[in-house]
Amino acid sequence: MDISNKKHFLTVKDYSVSKETFDLYQDDALDMLITFPQPSLANLGKYYESEDYISHTDNKRSLFEKLYHFIKSIALKNKLNLINSFQPNKGKILDIGAGTGEFLLVAKNDGWQTIGIEPSERAKSIALNKGVSIVELTTELEDQYFDVISMWHVLEHVPDLNKQIKELKRLLKPTGTLIIAVPNFKSFDAKHYGKFWAAYDVPIHFWHFSKTAIKLLFEKEQMKLEKVLPMKFDSFYVSLLSEKYKSGKMNFVKAFFIGLTSNLLAKKNLEYSSHIYILKNK
Repeated sequence: MDISNKKHFLTVKDYSVSKETFDLYQDDALDMLITFPQPSLANLGKYYESEDYISHTDNKRSLFEKLYHFIKSIALKNKLNLINSFQPNKGKILDIGAGTGEFLLVAKNDGWQTIGIEPSERAKSIALNKGVSIVELTTELEDQYFDVISMWHVLEHVPDLNKQIKELKRLLKPTGTLIIAVPNFKSFDAKHYGKFWAAYDVPIHFWHFSKTAIKLLFEKEQMKLEKVLPMKFDSFYVSLLSEKYKSGKMNFVKAFFIGLTSNLLAKKNLEYSSHIYILKNK
């Protein structure tokens, strides 16, 4: 990664696993941040080795995990309603970064033909036990095969961003819908917590997107940004983790206040903690 022509934005720490520090550099042309240095593919796996990486488990050990899964159950219904609103006839859906398979299971039970991609062996095993279909690589899949492709907080984890976007273009039907959800470093909670903001999640988040960045990156592959939607629960979840990183404990009251403030301010400036981007082929 060449960052010689990029300006330094912030130095942040990996609080969940390695305790190493990483730098964020700003790409002004795309209006996004880049993590540096980025771990090699050979070393990347060790940065995911945390019991606190909830999306790779179905754990409900603590109040925080129970709250996470309660909110997740609501979010799953919202996701299903979203894909049905854009593709009411249903069809084939690919979920990249399927985790433990809950979203695919909900979609499958609603009549969708589902396939998932999940690199974590731990999460994949849980998903397969739920009867969800998982393949190893997208290269195994046919051109223009899917009516919907979703990546829920996954694009920021992809080492080769341009290659991934080209692959999404290849897999999506001409009339299909692409759904991308990513954190937003321009939100109030990001600015409030600064280097403690949990959604920087270095080094496993390689990229940190703005609305402009998503629009420009996908335009290169002749894909049009149709709609941007808020993920309002994310401000509370991220604020809870950020409080833990900042003070060593989860301050539920303060985190709720910051999360609420972020959502209220975003009603005016439209900069929520995370966004869902709906994209279509041009």
